[in-house]
Amino acid sequence: MARVSPFRAVRYPVAAGTDITPLTAPPYDVISPSLREDLLSRDPHNVVALELPEGSLDPAARDNRYSVGGQRWRGWLSSRILAADPDPAVYVIEQRYLHGGKEIARRGFVAAVGLEPFSAGVVLPHERTLPKAIDDRLNLTRATAANLSQVFGMFPDPEHSTDRLIERAMQTPPLATATDDEGVVSTLWALSDPADHAALAAVMADRPIFIADGHHRYTTALAYRDERVAAEPAGVVATRRAYETVMMALVNMDDPGLVVYPTHRIVDAPQPLDPTAFRKALSERFELSEIPPAGHPGDVLSAAAGRPSFIVRTRDGLTLLARLRTDVDHSAAFPAGTSESWRSLDVAVLQELILSPLFDVHPDRPETLDRLTFSKDAHAALAAAHEHDAVFLLNATRMDQVAAVATAGETMPQKSTYFYPKLLSGLLFKSLEDL
Repeated sequence: MARVSPFRAVRYPVAAGTDITPLTAPPYDVISPSLREDLLSRDPHNVVALELPEGSLDPAARDNRYSVGGQRWRGWLSSRILAADPDPAVYVIEQRYLHGGKEIARRGFVAAVGLEPFSAGVVLPHERTLPKAIDDRLNLTRATAANLSQVFGMFPDPEHSTDRLIERAMQTPPLATATDDEGVVSTLWALSDPADHAALAAVMADRPIFIADGHHRYTTALAYRDERVAAEPAGVVATRRAYETVMMALVNMDDPGLVVYPTHRIVDAPQPLDPTAFRKALSERFELSEIPPAGHPGDVLSAAAGRPSFIVRTRDGLTLLARLRTDVDHSAAFPAGTSESWRSLDVAVLQELILSPLFDVHPDRPETLDRLTFSKDAHAALAAAHEHDAVFLLNATRMDQVAAVATAGETMPQKSTYFYPKLLSGLLFKSLEDL
């Protein structure tokens, strides 16, 4: 049972509707050192000063980044650079942007979501992530006792039963707005009526939540929760503590504003690749056809979306459409126990039938992954082919595929989805101390 509840957000205390763009930032894991400096030049109180404090990564070192971040968090609260809202609320966020020349609006809630292990089947990962130590984020959480940015979650609501709550909040003055460097405008409102909170909790109670982005944030929150629970004095009566929830943005999977882009692959073989021999091996499982000179690769790929298909360009410049053959039994090539839903994913077919056997690249062999790179931009990926053995363009993963695989308890291969736009950091914070 998903537990979705209001919380007293910590925010920059500005007048309603204020543009706080200079205080916001993209997710911490896409911020380079130069971008960090640029963000701080816009405003020294930019959220990046909390998300990526200066200092050593060694928590035992003097003035390490975690102690700096913790002191800064507490200092900003005491000086009211940040302040907690007086009453609990569920927050509504809209992100408005242009997609293919058309204006798109993606809307969702930001709430406190009860932490559950993935094994409980309440909050589910949808994608395999590369092994990555959570020490950095966990150390910062220990120092600040706060969620400094939100996990991005999705839930199924084909009836759009939550739309009225979003619309109700949007009838009130916005709390703040911000525009990211790609022109995406985020607007924030508060849904303050306890009756609306109860209605949202009831709608969400029997629905799974799929993590779209922020798997490491969620696992960090779980680890921190477990530490805090273990530190509670013996005999203390269990109550719902702030650290037992995580700040999460929740978007309806059936919202037409939820856009998913593919992530294309650029790969090199461990030894010099003979393009002709590669295409011969590829043809054993795929129908290969040349793209007409006037054909646009994206249009050709979209038209082939009925079964797993890829645009393939090799270093010699030849560009082909590869479609999975239906006259060949491919089942033995997939890991035992995987579902038909998983085996039908374009990214799974690419990983198990091409990248692993023909390029010796697979996430189960981490030492091979330095020969695999990713690109969100199809044109940039194709242009990179003259420097790499092969480029593969993919169709986007569909929402029904995400739900089917995650509900079955499986995770997709890494970089199966790219949800656009990313959520801004700095609009909301959540204290993990009881306020």
